[in-house]
Amino acid sequence: LPNLLFYGPPGTGKTSTILAAARELFGPDLFRQRVLELNASDERGIQVIREKVKAFAQLTASGSRSDGKMCPPFKIVILDEADSMTSAAQAALRRTMEKESKTTRFCLICNYISRIIEPLTSRCSKFRFKPLSDSVQQQRLLDVSEKEHVKISNEAVSYLVKVSEGDLRKAITFLQSATRLMGGKEITEKIITEIAGVIPKETIDELLLGCQSGSFEKLETLAKNLINEGFAVAQLVNQLHDAVVESEDYSDKQKSAIVEKLAEVDKCLADGADEFLQLMSLCALVMQQLTQNT
Repeated sequence: LPNLLFYGPPGTGKTSTILAAARELFGPDLFRQRVLELNASDERGIQVIREKVKAFAQLTASGSRSDGKMCPPFKIVILDEADSMTSAAQAALRRTMEKESKTTRFCLICNYISRIIEPLTSRCSKFRFKPLSDSVQQQRLLDVSEKEHVKISNEAVSYLVKVSEGDLRKAITFLQSATRLMGGKEITEKIITEIAGVIPKETIDELLLGCQSGSFEKLETLAKNLINEGFAVAQLVNQLHDAVVESEDYSDKQKSAIVEKLAEVDKCLADGADEFLQLMSLCALVMQQLTQNT
């Protein structure tokens, strides 16, 4: 087993994979002695890497499995969410990784591989976990629903898969919240929309129609309503992007102008700008693009 680096979006099974592999290798008895798991919530500064990880790595891997199966002669250190470690702490790992390679394997798990320093990535075998496919997620959600006796329509399952964007953990959490909310009744698409904080398609269509009308007052009212309803503008940006890109009604020039503005608004929102002003700015540009040619 080489040193491993698992990366990819959240909820795609990175931590589950390494934990399952470790249990398979060491069995339930040796698992505690042989595996050191450090998460982002644990202290993982340079000092801990130097002391705790080094001390664990220097221990000899001894003992055999109670069920008589072969047991590999090494230990595993799992560093979950390694991209939130400081560069100094990452640099402290470089030498330990090489020096203790006889008795210890490292598994780094992160969402963004670009935040892991080059010397560490070159010492590991890289595995990219891609967002889970819709069919796999659908199957899993149906399994969970069946085992937990949850009534859910097929449309709701498909919609759940769509809103969770390849993140199975998120999908299961939404399913759990919806079940609690419905108290045994069938879960519908409408409920999933409410729980996920997704903006209904009708609202987005209405906003785009408002932009086409060319009336600024009407647009202002729609924008105010949207914010008063409690929808997040960041969520609107995401959904509007999909709606505009997939639409047949706009020319490429219009699409590119709108999408560029969406990017700007997204950046401003991330920097903490006022939602209403950003929404108005976005709508005004969409309106300008849609009414120019008519």
